[in-house]
Amino acid sequence: MIRGFMFGMAAALVIGHNSLIAIAAAEKDIVTTAVEAGSFKTLAAALNAAGLVETLKGNGPFTVFAPTDEAFAKLPAGTVETLLKPENKSQLIAVLTYHVVAGKLMAADVAKLGAAVTVNGQRLDVKIDGDNVRVDKALVVKANIECSNGVLHVIDQVILPATDNIPATAAKAGIFKTLLAAAKAAGLDDALSGDKPLTVFAPTDDAFAKLPAGTFENLLKPENKEKLGTILKYHVVSGRVFSTNLLAGTEVKTLQGGMLKAKLIDGKATVNGAGLVSTDIDASNGVIHVIDTVLLPPATPAKGAQVVPQAAHQIAVSCPLSSHEMVYQTRRMHRR
Repeated sequence: MIRGFMFGMAAALVIGHNSLIAIAAAEKDIVTTAVEAGSFKTLAAALNAAGLVETLKGNGPFTVFAPTDEAFAKLPAGTVETLLKPENKSQLIAVLTYHVVAGKLMAADVAKLGAAVTVNGQRLDVKIDGDNVRVDKALVVKANIECSNGVLHVIDQVILPATDNIPATAAKAGIFKTLLAAAKAAGLDDALSGDKPLTVFAPTDDAFAKLPAGTFENLLKPENKEKLGTILKYHVVSGRVFSTNLLAGTEVKTLQGGMLKAKLIDGKATVNGAGLVSTDIDASNGVIHVIDTVLLPPATPAKGAQVVPQAAHQIAVSCPLSSHEMVYQTRRMHRR
């Protein structure tokens, strides 16, 4: 199916000046296999500096996309030396774990994937281009080097995870100025910059512009800080939730407490009615999904009230954001 990528277990794999017999490699763990190959000296040194040797010698199983020494040499001058410094250990760990996927994924498995979640937490993109397989921008040059605790696939470049946090990633995109201003006004910018992974359904500037005139300005007033925070938290979910999970029907709970669920409407992906414009934008501390509409949390009945639906009819209500009167076709909720 994919020439040059799929190799049998007993095939001889040549890496640099060293020949590896897959059957023999399968008896040794990932680290030992890489060290004995002779062309992964930089990777081995990096794993040692990051304190990951014992982990990758463990039971696993792991799938490692292993950059050769030549791959590391392609990085800008001084990059490897900087990463190996003790003060940069956390950054080095982030880079190395971005090359590792939990579980044993052979060539045939990798070829079926559109993306793979790494131990780092971020996702690798997998693309098939004719006879070539790429993970992010790196080309897989050798595959299916079986080890006792997983498998190695050799790549020709070091792949780098996103290093900007959610606010920085949003700022560089240039289409979330209103969202960032709102997060700052609500006192949520520090939370969005923290270490705990988050998923943000991010309305664009155009999405905010669709709100009734004066809504955003009203929300930015100090007396409306709590209301603004509630709305923004309805766009944030704890942990990383990728589009594959969303479109599989997974319902997720927001920091506000409400639930979000993705659906396909007329062939287009939506979440609670908002269109998903773009998905799976990695940040160092989470993932961003771009939406075309600001999500508003549903109104909550007064505590202790029993809600009984009545016949549908038109009502005029005041918008909770802008105080504008709006007419809706709805069902009256009778409390008793």
